[in-house]
Amino acid sequence: MRTDRRRIQTAVLGGADSDEPLMLPMEAIELDAFRRSHEDDTFWCGTLLGGCGGQLTTKLYTDRACHFAHHPDPDGLPHVCGRRSHGVDSADHLYVRSAAAAWLAGRGEQATFEYTRTEGAPIGSVVDVRWRHGALRVHLDQAVAPVWDDDVEPVLGTMVPVDRDTLIRRWYVHRIRLDSVGTARHVQIGTEAFARPIEWFALDKCEMTERGLSTPAVEKIVQARNAPRPSLWSPGKARKVPEPEARAQALLRRLVYARRIESVSLVKQVCGEIEDLTGVEGELQEQLEAAVRHARIWLVEQNEERGKLFDKLKRAVAEQKPGRVRRLLIRVNATAAEDRTDAESAVYERAITYFESLDDLTRDAVEAEADTEKEAQKAAASVRSALHRLRGYDAYTFNLRPQVEDLLRSAASAGELLTRGEARRVEVWKKRAALGPQEQLGVARRYWIQRSCPRCNAEQGKDCVLVEGPAAGSRARTATMSGCS
Repeated sequence: MRTDRRRIQTAVLGGADSDEPLMLPMEAIELDAFRRSHEDDTFWCGTLLGGCGGQLTTKLYTDRACHFAHHPDPDGLPHVCGRRSHGVDSADHLYVRSAAAAWLAGRGEQATFEYTRTEGAPIGSVVDVRWRHGALRVHLDQAVAPVWDDDVEPVLGTMVPVDRDTLIRRWYVHRIRLDSVGTARHVQIGTEAFARPIEWFALDKCEMTERGLSTPAVEKIVQARNAPRPSLWSPGKARKVPEPEARAQALLRRLVYARRIESVSLVKQVCGEIEDLTGVEGELQEQLEAAVRHARIWLVEQNEERGKLFDKLKRAVAEQKPGRVRRLLIRVNATAAEDRTDAESAVYERAITYFESLDDLTRDAVEAEADTEKEAQKAAASVRSALHRLRGYDAYTFNLRPQVEDLLRSAASAGELLTRGEARRVEVWKKRAALGPQEQLGVARRYWIQRSCPRCNAEQGKDCVLVEGPAAGSRARTATMSGCS
């Protein structure tokens, strides 16, 4: 049994069997105020926290984090407690219960709660929420694998893996996180969909519908999925294709789709179906064989990349780099959640054990770093959108000022996430903005080749940095205007 060796940061109020949690401030000045506001309360190592049921006191320090501590035993010996988790997240299941009860009560529903301990999972891993018209199972950690084809809708903690195929098949899954606010933890619900970032919402922004738990993001996803697709062509009379040929063509399209979304399991499945297909001959059969052959090569390459990913994770744990471990765990959960070998599972478990053993200050620093990375990724996406909008303009004008200012702000936040080409294009617009709006040159277009490029300002003989369209990536010289005309 693995025990959390960190100082106790959570307790329950009023008695050993209480389900009312609270979190102790870590700073001495905050603990003074905490003691004054709770001078008539008692704190307990609650049984619903997996604790011994003993009474706790508060310990104030100025040189380290403040924490709860057990009252000493009457015989003077150190107190023995089998509680497995002590950190700020150790009472999250009780905060989930409190938030869900209030949320459902506001919608006229009365819920029952169970802290399910299946498969030997510690208390707090899973919270079952049931009411008259529905049920949720909240997975706060990975101790119990979610069941997707059940009447109970799973809601996953941030570190619980979900594979691409599940996201594609279900359209979306829900996530849950708890943020520390004072001496409490506030629930946030996120919606994750394939190829879309997680969108987070306060619980009061969510509703229960016929589909189950719904957020504003779910509404957008469902509307996008249900929107009728425009018809690209309307043949007078479709040619009837023999059934094996039609099946073969459908499988080829599925294989292209599977590789585009990088779904290893779907690629394997489609390859198997193609190999089992009969009744196809000639050129189409050759296409099928070539597609499977290339897909098998792709699978080998993916397997090599998977091995490198686990090697990086193993090395990050050995070097004790928590931020890198977190990033690699997210990648592993997204791309290698299924069919792990014993060696891969061992690396993964060591990484999870290492991450869960981090002290609260280190975890907070890692989460802050992750938030910064997310902001940088958003900024990089904004830069690309802005550059795309500005691609049709050859010069800086007053009308473009807001767009260019947004571009430069986003570029500063994006930092190293921009490619060299994107950074150069940002620099071009930065120089244009510094120069201000320029008067139009009274020179006919046919003479522009004797001056600097009107779109990117590159001098004669220099490479154009705004090469777009079919010629993108080729060497374009301003003397011929091949890239900017």
